[in-house]
Amino acid sequence: MAPLTVPQGTFALEPHPMRAGHGRRAWDAADAYLLRHVAGVAETRPLGPVAILNDGSGALATVLAPHGPTVLGDSFLARRATVANLVANGVDPATVVLGTSLDPPAGPFATLLVKVPKSLDQLEDQLQRVRPALADGALVLGAGMVRHIHTSTLAVFERVLGPTTTSRAEQKARLVFSAVTAPVTPTTWPRSFTVPADALPASTGALVAVGHAGVFAAGKLDIGTRLLLAHLPDHEAGTVVDLGCGTGLLATAYARAHPRSEVVGIDESDRAVASTEATFAANLGPDRSARAVAGDGLFDLDHGPPITAGSVDLVLNNPPFHDDHAVGDATAWRMFRDAHRALRPGGELWVVGNRHLGHHAKLGRLFGGCTTVAANPKFVVLRAERR
Repeated sequence: MAPLTVPQGTFALEPHPMRAGHGRRAWDAADAYLLRHVAGVAETRPLGPVAILNDGSGALATVLAPHGPTVLGDSFLARRATVANLVANGVDPATVVLGTSLDPPAGPFATLLVKVPKSLDQLEDQLQRVRPALADGALVLGAGMVRHIHTSTLAVFERVLGPTTTSRAEQKARLVFSAVTAPVTPTTWPRSFTVPADALPASTGALVAVGHAGVFAAGKLDIGTRLLLAHLPDHEAGTVVDLGCGTGLLATAYARAHPRSEVVGIDESDRAVASTEATFAANLGPDRSARAVAGDGLFDLDHGPPITAGSVDLVLNNPPFHDDHAVGDATAWRMFRDAHRALRPGGELWVVGNRHLGHHAKLGRLFGGCTTVAANPKFVVLRAERR
């Protein structure tokens, strides 16, 4: 745990997911820079009402809790971490309004604080959604590490909000300042595209994929998903989970081919869950046995019937190899462990991933072996059975 010391005080903060050995801080230099600047602003004008976008582990919400901020983001894990950090610092979580960046913001907000996300599409969509809720003369401050703020980033702020400038860099972080003068423009998300029948199992037919801004492959069929779609298991399983569901194409294709299966899409991204629900609605009938839910893996879900150990027949997985700006396979490894625990004896995990990531080695250690179902020069589909 690395305490955050800013003019507002010193705060003990844990990152998400709150597991031993995660090795990441709950805040970065951009959070600290932003909070120092906000402390100076607060000496000359009231801050509230305050809205915060993309507060990674709740550092901003915890420090600014006296202002009763509304925190809008895209992460189930971030919400969990925010609540835990509020409690750990003696703050009643009820003083902070937690929502998703797809929720209509109440406003009017006198201050908007934005941690710049990785996706420019997501940033633009978020700003367009919150723009109608900004009060006249609202203070808008963005923050991010220098390596993540580009000319294209500033162009998004300027296009949606108005004239935009940046600060000098401090500790490799930078602030963004926008004047709110631009007219309100509606978002163009979510967007949809058609996956042709020849890219899907013969029994499926063409599908419509719906994606919100920032969701992986929201506007196209990515190579890895294409490979797994072409080699989906053809047996009908009882309970099927699309773990890290994204736009929900894997879950939808399987549900279309096997309508009697119970299909669950799980993702920690609220935008992915909304995308999967929209893809279900576009392709499956009203009596579909398919649902999507936000959660941390298979055992910590936001709502709905829980998944228990040994209850799942099939897990489909196209795991990410990054967590926001960080690259690695830690998330994939957690997904594999959850799948192993959730599967009944004889249940199967089907994974598609980049060949160079070596998922076969981890699956071999965890499951006692795995087989290669299909491969191309970049990706491989692996099958592992719970023994």
